[in-house]
Amino acid sequence: MSKTIIYEEEPKRLDAFLTDSEHDFSREFIKKLIKSGKVSVNGKIRKPSYLLAFGDKIILDMPQLQAKTNILENIILYEDEEIIAINKPCQIKMHPNDSNWEETPEAALLGEETLVSMILKSKPEIIDSGVSRMGLVHRLDRDTSGLVIVAKKPEIQTFLSEQFKARLVNKKYLGVTDLVSEDSKGRIEAPIGRMKGDKKNKVWKYGRYALTEFKIIENGKKYSLLEIFPKTGRTNQIRVHLSYIGYPIAGDKLYKGSPASRLMLHSNEITFKLSSKKKKQTLKCDPPKDFTDEWNRLKESDIRLVVQ
Repeated sequence: MSKTIIYEEEPKRLDAFLTDSEHDFSREFIKKLIKSGKVSVNGKIRKPSYLLAFGDKIILDMPQLQAKTNILENIILYEDEEIIAINKPCQIKMHPNDSNWEETPEAALLGEETLVSMILKSKPEIIDSGVSRMGLVHRLDRDTSGLVIVAKKPEIQTFLSEQFKARLVNKKYLGVTDLVSEDSKGRIEAPIGRMKGDKKNKVWKYGRYALTEFKIIENGKKYSLLEIFPKTGRTNQIRVHLSYIGYPIAGDKLYKGSPASRLMLHSNEITFKLSSKKKKQTLKCDPPKDFTDEWNRLKESDIRLVVQ
């Protein structure tokens, strides 16, 4: 996927020219492409700010798939002809921030590894099925581990997406918070939104309806392990709601949770329906070792560290 361009205009920045000429790509993506060494001018790698001159020869190389790899092999929990269930590790993003991968999947191969790039490398045939967004039907935060469902066919993607939208999918998470008193209510019904200019969501009277339920599984000395049931699907919903009632998720730097070695939130179970099956299907994903080890450490701790 190599493209050669002979520049025949007035002097102009390399990134600005490519953004104007390659209409499918954003300027941020073009900058990423240049910084990744995928663009050369007269045989040399240049910076995005390089000033083009008349007659310059530009070669643009889009990232390409090499041989199919089995990068997903160790984190696939379940697979059939309709879906793949993946155990997403903590610290892995769902997809690149730049949206160009949605139209040009190979764009996901630039930069850091994401779940989308893993799927692309291991299951490139998914693209040929006609699904959008590499079959994603829901998402987890970067630092949240656990169960993710990916559709392998367009009709399955639509069927599942409609269930998520209609709140027909039951989700269960495991989360560790500051110690929850036994008489605390297990239901948080508060709108979530974000004012223009804010960097994070919060409970806000002009936000969208959001409902989260939870119950205590185990109490340590200063921390609690909860089962958490988000009934709606707002961005950062669990983290926002539990922080709002005074029990932020441990390891949550954004919402001032107590310090921990990782964000102590894990997607544990999803119940949904597939068009080919009569009954609902439940998939489960046990928490990883880094989660259980940290919970075992926290529950014995006599000290709760406070984030200022």
